[in-house]
Amino acid sequence: MTVEAPSRPALAERQARVAVAVLFFTNGALFANLLPRYPQIKADLGLSNSLYGLAVAAFPAGAIAAGLAAGVAIRRLGSARAAVLGTLLTGAGILAAGLADSVVLFAGALFLAGAMDAVTDVAQNAHGLRVQRRYGRSIINSFHAVWSIGAVAGGSMAAAAIALGLSRGQHLTISAVVFAVAACIALRYCLSGPETETGPGTETGPGAETANAPVPASESASVPDIGGRVEGAGGPGTRGRRTVYVLAALVLIATAGTLVEDAGSSWATLYLSGSLHASVTLAAFGYIALVGAQFIGRVIGDRLVDRFGQRTVARAGGLITAAGMGLALAVPSVPGTVLGFAAAGLGVATLVPAAMHEADELPGLKPGSGLAIVSWLMRLGFLASPPIVGLVTDATSLRVGLLVAPLAGLLAFLLAGVLRNRHH
Repeated sequence: MTVEAPSRPALAERQARVAVAVLFFTNGALFANLLPRYPQIKADLGLSNSLYGLAVAAFPAGAIAAGLAAGVAIRRLGSARAAVLGTLLTGAGILAAGLADSVVLFAGALFLAGAMDAVTDVAQNAHGLRVQRRYGRSIINSFHAVWSIGAVAGGSMAAAAIALGLSRGQHLTISAVVFAVAACIALRYCLSGPETETGPGTETGPGAETANAPVPASESASVPDIGGRVEGAGGPGTRGRRTVYVLAALVLIATAGTLVEDAGSSWATLYLSGSLHASVTLAAFGYIALVGAQFIGRVIGDRLVDRFGQRTVARAGGLITAAGMGLALAVPSVPGTVLGFAAAGLGVATLVPAAMHEADELPGLKPGSGLAIVSWLMRLGFLASPPIVGLVTDATSLRVGLLVAPLAGLLAFLLAGVLRNRHH
């Protein structure tokens, strides 16, 4: 007997969506509370530029070191508990970094915070994708939009604390406690049950019938190829090679998104103020335009994905990024460059969520493994981006170094065929 699924998600699914949004918000806000404190920490510890650079690199180093453990944490604790535990320990690490009285303690605390942030990142995405499957439509991009709001809120919270004269200890203790409480409350409303809800009766929300139905062998072993077609099962060796190939493509798609983000956060202000001689205030609008457009892209991204499919949206985004930044660099001007960074932010808005979504559903992998691998390797690319752009800039110019952005858009366009044009 077939029961028609209700058009609106059940209360449990709606509550879980809000709970995951809270986890994304806290994740964005926690580290953003520490960033405005960096100059003061550098001065108090008497760090040189090189030593400071090495110390703050401990955060991404910790994320890389612990990234692959996220899948194990999800399988043992469940994605919701792993995300919340990671949030609590991230807050503790950030507080310890703020209170550190030596560079060794500062770097060690950042390493812990980065490691736990990596676990939280994978786990909250895994749980968000569980909720998305219950909804029967794309909602993952909205969670990443909420993360952006959290980052802005965290930075604003830090600015307010500095303006009020709060010490780092007072400020970061308040931040850690507030977001720890928020995460623990959110945990109560997350989905219960196993991560792979394929047994009878394990799904209760919209799409339950299709989620609980047995998957034919030909479908469970299928993976899209570069042209977007879904290939058949083949032998075990063929399936294994295809899975590795698709994972590699997904890593490159996600890395393309982070490369563009880094171009905006690390180089936009410097390019506008230095190469194009914009005022300090106006130069800040390069990064603001990128993150603002990225937020808008994520807000509308789910609707676009539901209507046109993940692959089509990613290809269009890659073209927008390549054309927007390519034109801005070809004909340099301050307004054109700001618009170019806005186009880039809009274009890459859905790339990381799309890659994580596809990785989470690759056949033949344990729950959380695909997400953990893509997230880990994406962070490696993100860590390598600034020095690579810096080396190119030193050898040529920053304008040439920023070609990484349109090239990343082109890469996403070429590899988007591994994404499936489906709604969930």
